[in-house]
Amino acid sequence: MSEAISPLATPFPALPMIAGVTPRVARARYKEWDRCDLTFVELAEGTSVAGVFTRNICCSSEVELGRAHVAQGLARALVVNAGNSNAFTGYRGREAVEQIMDQVAAHLGCAREQVFVSSTGVIGVPLPKDKAKAGVEAALTAQPCNWLDAANTIGTTDTFAKGATATAIIGRQKVTFSAIIKGSGMIAPDMATMLGYIFTDANVAPALLQRLLSKAADATFNCITVDSDTSTSDTVLAFATGKAAHARLEDESSEGADAFAAALHDICRQLAHLVVKDGEGAQKFIAVSVSGAVSDKSARKIGMAIANSPLVKTAIAGQDANWGRIVMAVGKAGEPADRDKLSIGFGGVWQAKDGQPLPDYDEAPVAAHLQGQEISIEVDIGLGQGRATVWTCDLTHGYISINADYRS
Repeated sequence: MSEAISPLATPFPALPMIAGVTPRVARARYKEWDRCDLTFVELAEGTSVAGVFTRNICCSSEVELGRAHVAQGLARALVVNAGNSNAFTGYRGREAVEQIMDQVAAHLGCAREQVFVSSTGVIGVPLPKDKAKAGVEAALTAQPCNWLDAANTIGTTDTFAKGATATAIIGRQKVTFSAIIKGSGMIAPDMATMLGYIFTDANVAPALLQRLLSKAADATFNCITVDSDTSTSDTVLAFATGKAAHARLEDESSEGADAFAAALHDICRQLAHLVVKDGEGAQKFIAVSVSGAVSDKSARKIGMAIANSPLVKTAIAGQDANWGRIVMAVGKAGEPADRDKLSIGFGGVWQAKDGQPLPDYDEAPVAAHLQGQEISIEVDIGLGQGRATVWTCDLTHGYISINADYRS
């Protein structure tokens, strides 16, 4: 974890422990640092699992195996390594992951396919099997820890620990969600240098959990960007232990499935926003809302073109209400747009309408808005009913400093 905390940081919430979930941490010493860097989470038998993963074709073995194993729907354990992404490491990287899976599976008496592994950090360096083995051995017998310890342990360039919680009522039974996430740079769909883990005591069939997580991720994690770069290791996993005393949710028509879906979406949105707020060098959190597009998909593409534009992001960093850069980004998105129907605003104040500046536009309230930490950009394409909101951060000198010497 970085010593310089993001100005957008939020305090770590009081996350409740989840029945059937036991987190532990240990030191594998993957890097020369004085901190825990291996997280082990034991899960009760029968825990359902769902996952969404990066689409980067140079993904790690952890992602390849996780993507294959999540289809069987059950999980007994999670292991997260920090400091080494184990990506682009060939057969040696895969052997290290399989060693961890076999080691944990033997300890728990479960199939290796029920052990999920994630790694984050520098690309191109094989995960050292000796350190991994010793770290896992220490974690298996460590004292249970709290969620703050686990959140700190999975971090790399993060400047603050990130967690979120939510609840839902299913059949008069309260179910609880606790989640942790790491991510700071290389953040863009699909998804980011982002490892997120959601735990709930709800009783949910794996197939339904997968459908609901995929839907929630599409509207949250796949709507954020820091630098347009998509990592090799992105993973979000959801685990449902089934310990809550309610009827099992089998499909979308089950009683309480809508409440569960809403809570899952809420916690995914919270986590996604936290990642953007810790964007490397970020000083401002930016919401880009696009309306009037020909479709929701088109609106999101336009929004991402704006959110990924270095010219837009540096203008926000400099508190410059340069709406011409928004026009540029809309035009380059490759989506239907009409210059003469385009409207643009900041902070709820329209600067241009129907393709031209407003004659009575007063920049003072916009300038005041841009001095704040939370910025909104509004764009109306004027062609249809499609709409989307994406989230990003500004681009500052801090981003360059962090990434110029990341390996050293």
